[in-house]
Amino acid sequence: MRDFLYYSLMLLLGFAWYRFGQKLLRKGPRDENDELTKGIVGPVGFLMAGGISCYLLFGMLRALVRGEVPCLGKACSGQIYTLAANPGEFWANVFFLAWMVAALVYALYVTLRIWFRA
Repeated sequence: MRDFLYYSLMLLLGFAWYRFGQKLLRKGPRDENDELTKGIVGPVGFLMAGGISCYLLFGMLRALVRGEVPCLGKACSGQIYTLAANPGEFWANVFFLAWMVAALVYALYVTLRIWFRA
């Protein structure tokens, strides 16, 4: 039951993130106060989000190739989940990494689309 709740909340959060980005893209170049529409992240946040997403993507690809992923969280720091011994925890952590990469890449996409409007 806990896993079902976890995955359904992740899907709900992803849907809300997608709707927020689409709402920003539907706005015109200027908002109701005649100010330029801002993206999800600014220039420094854009660089940080790009770096973090590259790091997480590398970690996810490394986990898929090696078949092991370090635990993501405070309670289990230093623990490594392997695909052979802990498949449920392994795929949960890989799913979390993929979800974070997708969310950050979508934020970068929305920001670039807003910055380079014609």
